Amino acid sequence: MYVHDIIIRAASSSSSFWGLDVKDPTKVNATRVGIKDRSMLLPTIRTIPVKPMMVMINHKKTLPKPVSDLDLGRMVNDGLVFRQNIYIRSYEVGPDQTTSIETIMNHLQETALNHLKTIGILQDGFGSTPEMCKKNLIWVMTKMQLVVDRSPAWGDVVQVDTWKAASGKNGMRCNWMFRDSKTGAVLIRASSIWVMMNKETRRLFKFPCEVRAELEQYFLDTPPVVKQDTIKWSKQDENIVDHVRNGLTPRWSDLDINQHVNNVKYIGWILESVPVTIMENYELTSMTLEYCRECRKDNVVQSRTFVIGTDNGEIANRDHVGCEHLLQLEVGGGSGDRIMKGRSRWRSKYAEK
Repeated sequence: MYVHDIIIRAASSSSSFWGLDVKDPTKVNATRVGIKDRSMLLPTIRTIPVKPMMVMINHKKTLPKPVSDLDLGRMVNDGLVFRQNIYIRSYEVGPDQTTSIETIMNHLQETALNHLKTIGILQDGFGSTPEMCKKNLIWVMTKMQLVVDRSPAWGDVVQVDTWKAASGKNGMRCNWMFRDSKTGAVLIRASSIWVMMNKETRRLFKFPCEVRAELEQYFLDTPPVVKQDTIKWSKQDENIVDHVRNGLTPRWSDLDINQHVNNVKYIGWILESVPVTIMENYELTSMTLEYCRECRKDNVVQSRTFVIGTDNGEIANRDHVGCEHLLQLEVGGGSGDRIMKGRSRWRSKYAEK
């Protein structure tokens, strides 16, 4: 490789190459002198041979490979299952480089909406169909269950399958299956139930026949991928330690397009009251959430976590921990209506799997 000579000659004016006025010296020791060639005042860069440099690469440390292609998803299983590959980004993982529960919930929501968009019945709001828009209806989640066999890590490419099914007379169930795109191993299973609410009155609404006609052709009649869990609160005795966080308030960015707090934010509020010892030493293996009412932008929320199976405040079974959760409104310094209740199971990060 060679750097070519660059020779810049000054113009006939008295301005130098650097933009300064320079006058030629006329006398030195009473002897007239002059500069015949002004290029003598200017810098000259000569040709210098440059040897190629070797770049040392550390092959021992493997970094996540970026994904260049945007996977918009496709329909499989005779057009009844939506499949999409997602890439786990650096900002979606926590201190241990695995996905947070909020990240998982966000991908559940996004792929479910992409499913409706792909089959052509997504019109407005979060999954509202054309007939729902005519009747001013929106979807609200009433229950979510998920089981985590292994949390995806930074740089993983995860294959997500999602499909819809009827849930009783007035609900719709969404199912998800997260798999390792390389091995096909199941990472996460999740199932949720959605019902309709009138956007103006904020009251639940029966499943209209017109909406059912839009959706039922895309329903896949399969059992839930997660065994249904009906939350029964444990007896409140001395073995349950109560951890409380007060004064939680929604930010503007926590609201979704249905003008209430997005259900994913509730997960973050739950974790606010989970003891730091559990967050640092355990990983989530399952969670069941029941949504009781919506939360609006002016509400103030209290988060409570009850750690089950403790011995004088210490965790009795160090391999597994169970928690019960409660989100409720704060009213006049006290507790008000329930927003959500839930239960979670955690596994020690250091236990044999």
